[in-house]
Amino acid sequence: MYLIAKLMNTKRLILLIVISLLTAGNIYLGAQLFICKMELSRANQSLYIKQINEKTLVFAKLFVEKVLAGESEVDFEDRLQLENSIREINDPKIFDQWQKFIKSENDQQAQQEVRALFTMLLNKIQQ
Repeated sequence: MYLIAKLMNTKRLILLIVISLLTAGNIYLGAQLFICKMELSRANQSLYIKQINEKTLVFAKLFVEKVLAGESEVDFEDRLQLENSIREINDPKIFDQWQKFIKSENDQQAQQEVRALFTMLLNKIQQ
């Protein structure tokens, strides 16, 4: 009888140790999962910012090539390319400023709108 009771206590002790180890393992793995999710979130945010910066720079380069350094008037294809490029940035304020620029009535107003547009683009890149 004593031997059976001792064997039962040993089994309980082993079971308690196994349950404790499994619980500790679950807590550790849960903490690791949380850390990995946080790192993934930071990496995704960084990637998003990089993509927006890249799209902004693509538009700025295209604008300089087609509008500022262009020898002739901007044709329909170039204007469409610029329009699509500005839409890819997906920023309503920048798009509104673009609309102000293309609706400019004279050169002086167009220059003011271009300055405002490029200021907004540069501020967007710094984020």
